[in-house]
Amino acid sequence: MIIRNFFEPKLAQASYLVGCAKTGEAIVIDPLRDIAQYLEMAAAEGLRITHITETHIHADYLSGTRELAAATGAKVYLSDEGGTDWTYEFSSDPNVSLMKDGFVIRVGNLSLKAVHTPGHTPEHISFLLTDHPASEEPHSFFTGDFIFAGDVGRPDLLERAASFQGTMEKGARVLFQSIQATASLPDSLLIWPAHGAGSACGKSLGGSPVTSLGYERKANWAFQIQSEEAFVEAVLAGQPEPPFYFKEMKMRNKKGPVVLGAMPRVSRVSSAGTKDVVDVRSGSAIRLGYVAGSLAIPSNKGLTNWAGWLLKYDEPVVVIAESQEQADQAARDMATIGLDVVSGWMPAPGSGEPFIETSCAQVSGEEYVLDVRGINEWNAAHMKNAHHIPLGYLSARLDEVPKDSRVVVHCAGGNRSPIAVSILRRAGFSNVAEIPGGLMEVAEKCPGKVQEA
Repeated sequence: MIIRNFFEPKLAQASYLVGCAKTGEAIVIDPLRDIAQYLEMAAAEGLRITHITETHIHADYLSGTRELAAATGAKVYLSDEGGTDWTYEFSSDPNVSLMKDGFVIRVGNLSLKAVHTPGHTPEHISFLLTDHPASEEPHSFFTGDFIFAGDVGRPDLLERAASFQGTMEKGARVLFQSIQATASLPDSLLIWPAHGAGSACGKSLGGSPVTSLGYERKANWAFQIQSEEAFVEAVLAGQPEPPFYFKEMKMRNKKGPVVLGAMPRVSRVSSAGTKDVVDVRSGSAIRLGYVAGSLAIPSNKGLTNWAGWLLKYDEPVVVIAESQEQADQAARDMATIGLDVVSGWMPAPGSGEPFIETSCAQVSGEEYVLDVRGINEWNAAHMKNAHHIPLGYLSARLDEVPKDSRVVVHCAGGNRSPIAVSILRRAGFSNVAEIPGGLMEVAEKCPGKVQEA
């Protein structure tokens, strides 16, 4: 038996290749749109991808199932649980089979048994993997967005991100029941989740790529609560803001993503023309020379997420990049969430205008201090007299920021504040400064200016 993990840090997303070494057959679970990684790994392991499956209709990235099936001819297995509202619309494709609870996918000498685990979504299924030559006891549990290391999948996304009213509390209750239903499974079962730390699909995900059911029973907060009412209250509290693009992903993945054939490569252009400009250079390069009128989304772990928050799916953009490689990577990152909008790239024109930097010691109280971190971060601690607008909502709430005041922007450590500064500058705010080290810098150098919960 061969298990290979593929982790995409910009999405905190994990997908898996599981193969039978004897027969050479393999299945991919929850593939991303960039399928080259699975094809290359399968070839390196002497495997051929014969099966593809998903744990649920994803909201945080565009599924690569149809892309991979088109490239390999593999059979596709999708959930048929949750009712007609949650049936995949491409289930009539000739290579697609629908699964109910208890369905078994056979991959050589391996079997994956579908277990209906609703809560995060109504159609959600997990897979019990058994290596039959070794044992008739299951070896691994591919839990998707059901059980994470240290957390469980949030049940509120359908309502808060995709506007399916009335699903939040119901989802929390069936999630509790799904957790209780794992009682008959052995402690030794390895758990391979679909997300790690940094994902918006939960509130306290750990960074471990694999865990065990026995360990989660001891350490995971969700397994400690035995009252359904208490669990519902706990699981719905303190969840992070769901990105705007989640609703778009949910609809596209249910319908069936368009097959690209290849990930994008971007052509160099001499000007942006009338298109919007997105600066994907490093945060340090953007700070040294901001390009007037551009939206800055630095090339770091947050690029995919913030592109999903801030860009429109029907409006092409030109990216400013430091190299062809950086431009191509930005386009690939955006394509993982279906943002096929990058029409070209160009280097930064001229020297640009540097950001105005300030320090917490220079903040006098006369300024409009703008904290663009998330709500949970704000609730834990923030600068005294600061104003809070989470970065993803800033464009829609610019009327709350006074144009006649000096605006001082900060985030936690400097990754998000350049995006906020660019949003303000694009909107005509001329007196904008940044605390580049964020609240971490403030807490270290000016602890008296921090108010903790």
